[in-house]
Amino acid sequence: MADLRTHAEEIREQFSDHLDLTVDDVEERLETLVDEYRVPVDEARRSVVNAYLDEAGLERDELGGGAGGNEQVLLGEIDEDEQWVDLRVKVVDLWDPGHESIAQVGLVGDESGTMKFVAFTTSDLSELDEGTSYALSNVVTDEYQGNFSVKLNRTTSITELDEEVEVGDDADEVEGALVDIQSGSGLIKRCPEEGCTRVLQNGRCSEHGQVDGEFDLRIKAVLDDGEAVHEVIFDEDATTELTDISLDEAKEMAQEALDTTVVGEEMADRVVGRYYRVRGPTLGRYVLVDEFEQLSGPADAEAVLIKARSM
Repeated sequence: MADLRTHAEEIREQFSDHLDLTVDDVEERLETLVDEYRVPVDEARRSVVNAYLDEAGLERDELGGGAGGNEQVLLGEIDEDEQWVDLRVKVVDLWDPGHESIAQVGLVGDESGTMKFVAFTTSDLSELDEGTSYALSNVVTDEYQGNFSVKLNRTTSITELDEEVEVGDDADEVEGALVDIQSGSGLIKRCPEEGCTRVLQNGRCSEHGQVDGEFDLRIKAVLDDGEAVHEVIFDEDATTELTDISLDEAKEMAQEALDTTVVGEEMADRVVGRYYRVRGPTLGRYVLVDEFEQLSGPADAEAVLIKARSM
């Protein structure tokens, strides 16, 4: 209950300039979701914050991180979405925004590695210069397909640094026989709500409820090198390159069979048993595949497969 009390105090502080809330009121709403409806604490907090946003007539980026300030973190420490953090980073690369709603998009980096950033046109921020280092206060983390990024918003403070931030390499490389494709692979649906990319379960988003999802492809695979197993995630582009099945082709396959699971089964037939080397950042227990290559495999690859199938 102390944990809920802490969440309640933080939420009340965030809305202190907009709503007349008490910590007890906020805590009661959290308790109802957690105790009566068995909602996880993080999801309950998001639901309560969203309700107060609606009540106050605010957008999320108008809320800010609260008067208590945010924790300054390294990019490699980011492992949750919708967290307010402070960063010290160097702008590594800038890309073509591709949409009028986006002012800037690119890569920022620090000693722990690199991460995508997005600044929206409506935020009306000063532009970042490639190769320049900045202190960024009050940015929001975001997650898509296991990849984390940060969003600059109208409450973000940008301060150019005199010293240069050193940028490290956050990529890992693993190889092994692809011995399994996990549940949640193949043709999936994601929540279409703006800013939400959660995978739907039976047509339901954990935050937005029953929605009409948008199709996507991914593979959650297990590589076994004979000594250890490595869990890896291929996004849509990497999945198409790996399996030679595009999103449109996957949708056609599912439509003909009236069953989306045929896509994952076909993908498994095409890749399980082959040997791969993959490279990408590690977040949580997964390596997020940026690059991969198929290998002929070591002499004991067949033994690895036999061992995996007997488990």
